[in-house]
Amino acid sequence: MYEPIRTKPVVHHREGGHHGASDYPRRSRGEELDIQLAGHLSALLTLTDELGLDEAAEQIAVQVTRLRGARPARAAGRSDEDPAALHRRAHDLAARALLVAASRADTAAAILAAERMDAHAAALDSVDLAGAH
Repeated sequence: MYEPIRTKPVVHHREGGHHGASDYPRRSRGEELDIQLAGHLSALLTLTDELGLDEAAEQIAVQVTRLRGARPARAAGRSDEDPAALHRRAHDLAARALLVAASRADTAAAILAAERMDAHAAALDSVDLAGAH
């Protein structure tokens, strides 16, 4: 059964003064979205490198560099993971990047993410067709 709270909340203050909005560093919504977008694109870059898609990886790296102000770390090479699984994960990451890019009104990143979604969907379709025969 629900029991209402009967005590007043305790407010903790930092020593030496008042507490207010200036006590904590804040980021704007745009900055938060840029950080999130750069993270999604960085993860997509890793999978793209693992798939050996060099041209696409370079396009993604350009966007990550623009968002972060520094070149991203790159994956060492291709993995032994199932290519279909990599394409599925890459498609999902590209979709997430597209959502954030659209929220941020970042046209360049949105176009790139949509292109990567299409490319990974096409790769998955060809894998499914090859497996059906």
